[in-house]
Amino acid sequence: MGVEIKLTDKELPISPAMIEFLDHHIEGRPLDTTWHDQLSETLVPTEAEKQVQYAQSVADKVLQHPLGQQAIYRAYDLLAAIAIGSLQKLKAIQERYRFICVVGCPRHGGSYLTKHLFLALGYDPGRVPNVIAHDGFPNLTPFALDDRYNAHTAMTQHMAEYLAMVEVFYGKGRTVDGYVIVPKKATKAVYHGAFLNAILGPKTEYLITLRHPVAACVSTYEKSTGLTLDGRFDARGNIEEWVKRDLRWFGMDEGDILRSDYFDAYLRYWEHYHYNLALSGLAANKNWTVVAYGRERLMKLAADIHRRFGSSAAVEEFKVFDKRARHPEWTAKATAAIARVAQVWKTVGLAFPVDEVLEAW
Repeated sequence: MGVEIKLTDKELPISPAMIEFLDHHIEGRPLDTTWHDQLSETLVPTEAEKQVQYAQSVADKVLQHPLGQQAIYRAYDLLAAIAIGSLQKLKAIQERYRFICVVGCPRHGGSYLTKHLFLALGYDPGRVPNVIAHDGFPNLTPFALDDRYNAHTAMTQHMAEYLAMVEVFYGKGRTVDGYVIVPKKATKAVYHGAFLNAILGPKTEYLITLRHPVAACVSTYEKSTGLTLDGRFDARGNIEEWVKRDLRWFGMDEGDILRSDYFDAYLRYWEHYHYNLALSGLAANKNWTVVAYGRERLMKLAADIHRRFGSSAAVEEFKVFDKRARHPEWTAKATAAIARVAQVWKTVGLAFPVDEVLEAW
């Protein structure tokens, strides 16, 4: 018996992120590149509707341009390859590109390291689009199935589009030891670590950033206009939306989430994020460098990156603000969570740097 299944671009339309990227690349205009601003405490709202509207306005122009057509056809070709396991097409990408992914919770120092990877490779971070450099895309998320939405299908398509955009952006990229080096801040890698490993290949490297949950929580609420007046959790920007999404994935009702103590909600997100680092398949790749948040440690790793790639660029100071006196009432809960994470890491042969994280920068 023969079965034929047809899916078209009607069921799987190209993403607005890719349309926007291609339009700006074709026109030679830079996209938003605020991803590398370490010190910004500006609230980052979700702007999906605005991006969709923009993509709709330029889609015909992109589709009529030879580069746009080629990149989009390539994205669909890679989507089919990933969906059916056409490993030869993926192997060709893995043999040309070596990915260096910076993975860690938001506000854990990852943007600083990602910026220095680009600087060390000779790129101006101010001209590297968010979609290429940062963690919004591909959108790897906990599994969800909804009307006309499957998280696994969306993840597969986003990854295919990302790879096609990598080929466009790094078309003339400098090679190091025979590879074009591709930095990527990949906060969301933890949700599907085995998937990411399989697609990007065994040469991929991971820089894992860790931070004390109290300091990270403070930095998160500062990014979202401050701690809520009643001390309860609220989702006001992207990071808090990710926290809420993950708590719902764990089975919490949205009303219960919004009635939760702010730190209790954040700590649950932080703890399970670090379980995922160890248990989602990402740790099967042993090319890990783990760094705990702190001025000297992060600047040293940035300097090591510059030396590795023969860069003479100066290492920017990593700004650290001492938040250790805040919220002493949160400390005991945080210490217990750190101990639990360390124990889970130990079960898979990973060492969690407890003492360095407990410095609480």
